Amino acid sequence: MTRYRRLKPQQRREQLLDTAAAMFAEKPYEDVLVEEIAARAGVSRATMYHYFPSKRDLYVAILKRATGRHLARAEPDPQLPLAEQLAAGLQAHIQSLVDHPFEAVAINHGALSHDPAIQAIFAEELDVVGRRLVDVLVAEGYVRDATEIAVEGWLAFVRAACGKWIQSPNISRTDLTDMCLRAFDSALDVSTSPSRLRARMNGLMQTPAITLLTRKSQRTTLARGPGPAIGHDTTRLAALLTARSLFTARKGPSERTP
Repeated sequence: MTRYRRLKPQQRREQLLDTAAAMFAEKPYEDVLVEEIAARAGVSRATMYHYFPSKRDLYVAILKRATGRHLARAEPDPQLPLAEQLAAGLQAHIQSLVDHPFEAVAINHGALSHDPAIQAIFAEELDVVGRRLVDVLVAEGYVRDATEIAVEGWLAFVRAACGKWIQSPNISRTDLTDMCLRAFDSALDVSTSPSRLRARMNGLMQTPAITLLTRKSQRTTLARGPGPAIGHDTTRLAALLTARSLFTARKGPSERTP
């Protein structure tokens, strides 16, 4: 048990959120007890309930805080080209996960995913970030309906890929970034590989790792043959890649990216 320290109300609230996020990252939501969180934070159960009426309210507060951080970091610079806005926003998102790994893992566990309050938090984040991207793309000539589908699918892929990476960083941050940018390119037929974009991304360079990984995945899929889907994230990625054909078909010949 952590020794009790007198803190200002906002500091105490932040401490409780940090402690709870760490515990939700260690164990499933159902296995974490309010009493355990209070003990680790060095406060009484009554103090816990003073700040958060229930464990659900505590978990919702963790998600709201994380969403606020992501949106604040991902605010784009409208003066930059789209590709550079995208790279900067992606780097900000990944850095937020690196700075708050327990929070990221807790969210990725997907507890209470059907809870209306939690669905509303995720929907708001996707709506704000997605709307920014969609508006820029539509201004450049993309069809809004198909763009909204592809952007939402890409954002879901980024959330899943980054959440997985923060738990098991088996590839480099450079490769993770490259993977997400290539997925965007595939979904929307937007080039994200000019040299100035790479310079903007702190010297990140293309590596053959992602190409090799993609080819290996394709070979595995072909070898497996018909069968059940291997997971929800795979289904999302398949839909995301399919969206590229929508853009190719629906953009006029003069509007297609060379």
